[in-house]
Amino acid sequence: MNTDYARENMIKQQIRPWEVPDLGVLNLLDEIHREDFVPAEYRQLAYADTPLPLAHGQFTMTPKVEARLLQGLAVKPSDTILEIGTGCAYLTALLAKSGKSVCSVDIYPEFTASAPGKLRRYQLNNVELQTGDAINGWNRERTFDVIVVTGSVPQLNGHFQQQLSLGGRLFVIVGETPAVMEAMLVTRVGDNAWSRESLFETDLPPLVGAERKEEFVF
Repeated sequence: MNTDYARENMIKQQIRPWEVPDLGVLNLLDEIHREDFVPAEYRQLAYADTPLPLAHGQFTMTPKVEARLLQGLAVKPSDTILEIGTGCAYLTALLAKSGKSVCSVDIYPEFTASAPGKLRRYQLNNVELQTGDAINGWNRERTFDVIVVTGSVPQLNGHFQQQLSLGGRLFVIVGETPAVMEAMLVTRVGDNAWSRESLFETDLPPLVGAERKEEFVF
């Protein structure tokens, strides 16, 4: 497979038509090659419009969801980022290239152990990888400018919102199959105030542990 051609086709046929005109995002997707992150057996499908299987029954997001996520968050070079769910580390790399630093947490040691080599390929040295259960937040004495939850949750979890700095943005997909899931952008606008924006509808496997119903705090 000609991966350069496949990447160009993905951007033209999947990403742009799905309301992603942001040139910064499009250039980033062209610069960080998805095939370097997905499992080797699925390398030929790296740019397909489908979730790809990972170990432990996990899946990647689709490329167009990753693109809309990045566009919605509008990550700045000064942003500190918390990623809940490292997975194949492709999104980790996109976030690291966009922001100041990334703390990426995964419950599976296999994912956090395999990520450094992939990130070094792109000279991304601003990522802290940690292993643990972050369903209720992570390193909760810290706040972040950007928080990304890479699995769906049945309802909005107040712990994530509380870890946003003022002006910070949270991307999270809320809902349960078979109902429609909603990709949401939550922005902290005050000490105890947040705004919410619905970005798009999608379907995403749940974050590990998300079957535990969390108290809604807003």
